[in-house]
Amino acid sequence: MKTRTRYVHSPRQIENPYDPTSVPIFQTATFGQSEATAFDEFDYSRSGNPTRQVLEQQLARLENAQHAFAFASGMAALSALLRLCKAGDEILVGDEIYGGTFRLLHDLAPRLGLKARTVDTTRSACVAKAIRPETKLLLLETPSNPTLRISDLEALSSIKKARGVTLAVDNTMLSPYLQNPLDHGVDVVVHSATKHLNGHGDVMAGVVMTSDDDIAQAIGFVQNAEGSALGPFDSWLLLRGLSTLPIRLEAQQRNAKVIADWLVQRYSMGDVYFPTLADHPGWEIQVRQARGGGCVISFRAGSYERAQRIVQDTRLFRTSVSFGCFSSSISIPNCMSHACVHEDALFSTKAIPDDLVRLSVGIEDVEDLIEDLDLALGQPVQNEKEGVGSLLTKGATIDG
Repeated sequence: MKTRTRYVHSPRQIENPYDPTSVPIFQTATFGQSEATAFDEFDYSRSGNPTRQVLEQQLARLENAQHAFAFASGMAALSALLRLCKAGDEILVGDEIYGGTFRLLHDLAPRLGLKARTVDTTRSACVAKAIRPETKLLLLETPSNPTLRISDLEALSSIKKARGVTLAVDNTMLSPYLQNPLDHGVDVVVHSATKHLNGHGDVMAGVVMTSDDDIAQAIGFVQNAEGSALGPFDSWLLLRGLSTLPIRLEAQQRNAKVIADWLVQRYSMGDVYFPTLADHPGWEIQVRQARGGGCVISFRAGSYERAQRIVQDTRLFRTSVSFGCFSSSISIPNCMSHACVHEDALFSTKAIPDDLVRLSVGIEDVEDLIEDLDLALGQPVQNEKEGVGSLLTKGATIDG
């Protein structure tokens, strides 16, 4: 099947005499057993549920993985990933990461006897030099959150293979529709399914996916033993969201490309960060390993005070901490998604400018979104190069 068709048609392996077109919600904690001394396929929803099973099979298909495990949140998925390590092991992590990931590695991992250290994963030579004998896991985001830095997955895969390190990539920013890290030699892919995969702002979920049987066995054990699996109703909602992901994300990143070009050409905003802008430092790598730039744009407002005014003055862009929903949102990362990130001697993350504004572009009419931003930004550059109309024409032929 073609890609869009695969998103619409999930595996139909639940036996039901009524042949429902929508996967049934098995909203139950337990299942009756046919024998007194043996379990049937399903016994307790923490250990397995038919609705979640269909979701996990569909997620694996879309990410080109052999195994997928759905968790109650993205952080629960990342926490399960840490269980691949034991006390004394080291985790090497990208130096620009989501605030929740920072908190997990900086504040909680040490309590488990794990050491975490940061490295600039956009520079493969730095990663090779940073790996130590005790390094067991390399975790990164590409594009990174929030300034959308790009890491070369194939180069890093070669390094991890030579050094015996497990390579895990948080693919939340692009989703399986735009990037498949396993195809480039990555061992494990993690998603906050709260974002693009669901896309409707009404589910909290996370996913771990792999084609490595040993890793899958370990993650499956953690999911059951710690009781962090996704419930049946949320599994059903996530399945519903997945079916429209291609059309949502195509519209979102088409709008995002138009808005990114408009920001660059109309306003003297300082830096504008979007992976497929021609002057983006990782543009060539992004084009090689992904199929678009996604829907997140970040830019420098020039001052913290101006960033506050911009965020407060938008109306269609609602102030919200997340991204990837069908509706547009705006935030100052330092005040929301990355508020807990700080630097210390052992865990030095990339400093996030306090005037950085992050946009998550939705499926609204792009002219309305630009008008909303235009009113909030104010003071356009006098020598405007192109109008919105010409940018819309370009955006219609460029998916990101």
